[in-house]
Amino acid sequence: MDLSGESFGVVGALQAFPLRLAARRVESHGGRLHRNVTRATTTVVFGRTLLARHDEAEIERRVQAAPASAKTLSENGFLRLLGSLPPVPAANITKQSILDQSGLAGPIFNLLALFDAFEHPAEPFSFRDVILARKYAGLLASGAAWSAVARSIHQIGPVGSLTALTLHSSAEKIITQDAHSFSELDGQRLLALPEGEDEAEDYFGLAETAETAGLLAEAATLYAHCSAIDPSDATAAFNLGNCLRALNQLDEAALAYATALKRDSGFVEAWFNYGGLLRDVGKLKPARQHLARAVELDPLYADAVYNLAAIAYDTDDLAGARHYWRRYLELDATSDWAKRARAGIAVADQHLRKSAG
Repeated sequence: MDLSGESFGVVGALQAFPLRLAARRVESHGGRLHRNVTRATTTVVFGRTLLARHDEAEIERRVQAAPASAKTLSENGFLRLLGSLPPVPAANITKQSILDQSGLAGPIFNLLALFDAFEHPAEPFSFRDVILARKYAGLLASGAAWSAVARSIHQIGPVGSLTALTLHSSAEKIITQDAHSFSELDGQRLLALPEGEDEAEDYFGLAETAETAGLLAEAATLYAHCSAIDPSDATAAFNLGNCLRALNQLDEAALAYATALKRDSGFVEAWFNYGGLLRDVGKLKPARQHLARAVELDPLYADAVYNLAAIAYDTDDLAGARHYWRRYLELDATSDWAKRARAGIAVADQHLRKSAG
């Protein structure tokens, strides 16, 4: 398994084992892994603990926020990629066929598949998946939410075992019926899967909530604790830097960004934000170096290109400023920043003509 050039962004904690263990496994095969999504993310993995920690609307928001350029993987799909689960059985049923036979709406089907409600996470699907899809369609038709279905079914083990049971919905719970009794899908009659503990993920989730609420000091404390628990986590250190920068604790923010880059030298946003901080404090040479590194890693990073133009202009490098502004316009020709870039080019051309004359 060669994961060279692959960058995984994990949204939510994995249920199977702590994220730091997954990161080590990915790194051992040449890839990178972050909590959440970065510009470099090539595959977004959705951990199943999202089902327990967030409501349906928030889960759907996070799924929709995944970049269109990245692939998506369910937790089981990710574990299979790492060799931690056996391959799925052979199958030959298309997604459209399973939709036609079950009556499930495509977006709901996609969400259920993303949270491992089927044997197969993607085409081709199996006959068992058809049976499961029909059962889920019945539950949804009786008033169950898709998230309640996904949350409940993972309490009993492999989803394939559900094909032999009759399922009913009851408020936010799914009820299973056999020849003798009804019971909740809560793992009481069948052995539940063990849940992996990831204390760092708990702190990370709390920190994100605090940051979103504008409680930056509290968020910084939580990100710092998360970063200390998992010394391989570049994202927590990066987010800590952002909070500290917003709190005007610039030396501490610089240290946090440097820590993020030490942990992941390919973290484009960390190069960019550190470069912005250095520019803010007047350290223009290292700022230019950091921003240039961001553009080297991601040539389509328009904001970094624009800031390089601004630094060149601030240091009277008009030819350099003109070069970066022209490059910016190749990436963005319509925004207000594009208008500023055109104005900057005009000013640079005027000065260059005077110098030449």
